[in-house]
Amino acid sequence: MVQQVPRLAIVFTIAVAILLGARQLLIPPTFGEDGHYRAAAVDSIAAHPIKYAGRQACELCHAEQAEVRLAGNHRGVGCETCHGPAAPHVQGPLDVKPVIPDTREFCVTCHSYNASRPTGFPQIEPARHNFPRPCKDCHDPHAPVPPVTPGECSACHAQIARQKSLSHHAELSCAVCHEAPDTHKDAPRSVRPTKPQTRALCGTCHAAGIEEGPPQIDLESHGVPYMCWDCHYPHFPETR
Repeated sequence: MVQQVPRLAIVFTIAVAILLGARQLLIPPTFGEDGHYRAAAVDSIAAHPIKYAGRQACELCHAEQAEVRLAGNHRGVGCETCHGPAAPHVQGPLDVKPVIPDTREFCVTCHSYNASRPTGFPQIEPARHNFPRPCKDCHDPHAPVPPVTPGECSACHAQIARQKSLSHHAELSCAVCHEAPDTHKDAPRSVRPTKPQTRALCGTCHAAGIEEGPPQIDLESHGVPYMCWDCHYPHFPETR
């Protein structure tokens, strides 16, 4: 065992020497001059041609469209998100025209149904939603309010609707547990529907003593002091 120590020391020394040598060969010359990055990267980035003009440049000439956009649901979306890099257009308005999306494929990049998107975000099934008409036939791209107020909650809450359709609550209307003012359908993020705050609501169907129907429990002892939804997901309330 003692004889192996010098050999391990030699191997370790060689490995350290190789590591230090590789470090000198692979690390860019300006690395570390101004922090833990390559200082010359700033010059490399600055040498790239400018492609984006910024929404302020767009608003100088397109004030009417900007006013509509800032008052609509796309106020947080930059002009160049849909129309592409606009610096060449700003430099030569008559020579270079911005892109004007006119196909369904562009809009569904954000608005096709995706379970990972936040609940309430407007989503559609592209193959079923007014196919094959372009989105702009019904929606103003700068203020895309639905031309007809959605009548069903599933229009925006598709993920919840699909989950509920497979549960014991499938036949239960959303309005039984939630109060949603009509203004919620026009401005869903500014006016929120109500949510149950007490166990009493669940007890209207599940409290002991109710005639034949859904599972019943003793509200005074079952799961106290927790709320029902601490153990049962309301849209899929299977027993756990």
